[in-house]
Amino acid sequence: MGNDTDQSYPSSNTYNFNSAASHRVVIPPPQPFVKSLKNTLKETLFPDDPLRQFKNQPPRKKFALGLQYLFPVLEWGPRYTLEFFKADLIAGITIASLAIPQGISYAKLANLPAVQGLYSSFVPPLIYAMMGSSRDVAVGTVAVGSLLTGSMLSTVVNPIENPTLYLHLAFTATLFTGIFEAALGIFRLGFIVDFLSHATIVGFMGGAATVVSLQQLKGIFGLDHFTHDTDVISVMRSVFSQTHQWKWESAVLGIVFLFYLLSARYLSKKKPNMFWVSAMAPLTSVILGSLLVYLTHAEKHGVQVIGKLKKGINPASIMDMEFGSKYLTTAIRTGIVTGVIALAEGIAVGRSFAMFKNYNIDGNKEMIAFGFMNIAGSFTSCYLTTGPFSRTAVNFNAGCKTAVSNIVMAFAVMLTLLFLTPLFHYTPLVVLSSIIIAAMLGLIDYKAAIHLYHVDKFDFLVCISAYVGVVFADIEIGLVLAIGLSILRVLLFVARPKTLVLGNIPDSKVYRSVEQYPNTNNVPGVLILEIDAPIYFANAIYLRERISRWIDDEEEKLKSSGETELQYVILDMSAVGNIDTSGISMLDEVKKIMDRRGLKLALANPGAEVIKKLNKGKFIETIGQEWLFLTVGEAVGACNYMMHTGCKQKMSDEDSQKYSSNV
Repeated sequence: MGNDTDQSYPSSNTYNFNSAASHRVVIPPPQPFVKSLKNTLKETLFPDDPLRQFKNQPPRKKFALGLQYLFPVLEWGPRYTLEFFKADLIAGITIASLAIPQGISYAKLANLPAVQGLYSSFVPPLIYAMMGSSRDVAVGTVAVGSLLTGSMLSTVVNPIENPTLYLHLAFTATLFTGIFEAALGIFRLGFIVDFLSHATIVGFMGGAATVVSLQQLKGIFGLDHFTHDTDVISVMRSVFSQTHQWKWESAVLGIVFLFYLLSARYLSKKKPNMFWVSAMAPLTSVILGSLLVYLTHAEKHGVQVIGKLKKGINPASIMDMEFGSKYLTTAIRTGIVTGVIALAEGIAVGRSFAMFKNYNIDGNKEMIAFGFMNIAGSFTSCYLTTGPFSRTAVNFNAGCKTAVSNIVMAFAVMLTLLFLTPLFHYTPLVVLSSIIIAAMLGLIDYKAAIHLYHVDKFDFLVCISAYVGVVFADIEIGLVLAIGLSILRVLLFVARPKTLVLGNIPDSKVYRSVEQYPNTNNVPGVLILEIDAPIYFANAIYLRERISRWIDDEEEKLKSSGETELQYVILDMSAVGNIDTSGISMLDEVKKIMDRRGLKLALANPGAEVIKKLNKGKFIETIGQEWLFLTVGEAVGACNYMMHTGCKQKMSDEDSQKYSSNV
């Protein structure tokens, strides 16, 4: 039966094995409270130990390293070469061709003047180039963040009736976004963003992309009045209640440019070396659309155009903040919600592309960089920015080497603001709608949803819940629903941990789940259970009941089969990383239950933190240190020895020495 009597030692509360018995479970030496608390906080908040580079360094060196930590450009800047600049110049010009039309489009999506999108592609990229740790992230506005900003702010201020107040409120929300993001990075609280699981992001992004695409029907059909709600029912009602106002000229133009944009993307996917076709398609659409409207005077036939754009670089907006009590709550709420989404997308995008180039980025440093670029942006007439996937993908494919590509893009946008904004006067809104729809369709990742369904049904439920919540309610409800389900799953993992019956793998000393390995052998008279999670107040009662049920089931099975009656229960604690006082009380209750049934309880491989708390909680005195074993094999060997020698309650010194000699 795979007995490990040669590697174990038996013992009980009423007798002691010979001290020569081989392996003992060691209780770690106690640590002072302050030191223990310090180590716990350090591991929780600083697992990457960012201060290690400052150890044993002279003050001047520490100061230089501190500056490099805050401004990574000081680290890689001195090693910058002309070859790098050539690659970054090409990449920067390429992403500028995408940033200009996207910036204008997404600003309209946020119910802001089109020029704010250009402003937001000038100052924030410069800040990120100095403070960001990613070589590939291209900074700019994003569709989902723009839609969130527009939908949340328009609930308190109508952007058409009071555009100035609405604009100032957008700057204020961006300021709070930056403060929130920077605070998360400074206080090392980036794990909060981790509650946006992969399934949540897939569903949320897909739902937001669907809503954004449907809202662009306003531009496609040239409608003047449209709902500010984001749910699909309100949007479709707004579209089909105004069929008499549909403009076929605008619809034809929109369909043609949408087909062109999707064709360009398809070509770039089929032939990756032609990525520039898809990258240049939005700007080409803007140029062609503007020329077409200018030559045909289409604006007089129902095709809406952008109109006049201000010339000049970003004006200061630090004095335009709205801190009145009437709007402050909305500004803070908008800043936090959009900040979470912006961080989740920006950091995920940065890490994804960093893997391709085999380097790491610091998530907390990225949060600080995103935070300060949004704070600086709020002072210079910008709104929410992050690292969008589409722009970063173009930057990566264009061969960028460093964040200098962001600087090149920013200067290209600056030249546009200074000299080229009059050229966008005739840009048709329908082209901007087509650009947004084409970008959004790429965010509806149905293949990922199908993959989730095949791999994990609960993740698929989270994904669909996020999608349905966004599409049929609103973006905030969809986000809260998805995060709520994700947190519920975490709680279920903690509150209902796995408990497994272990058996012996034939011809080995390995013990594994009998469910996973049906060919395992049972150990007569011994029930081996594995607890597959930390033991906390949330699962202590459940584990007590579950262990009792396993014992009942085992006794019934042995009784019906006529095998050796159950005498020992071994709890494999290998996966129990921690335990609290409720867990210790639960083990006390389990021990009492087993004593009443005439069973003996043994623990195998309790970890350092667990054994330390069991010792302080006096449970080791209750069970007897002799009933703690280093491995399941040793515990099984000890139980077998006791059963074979008939030594149930007391062992003589002679028997103890015999067992020790076997060890």
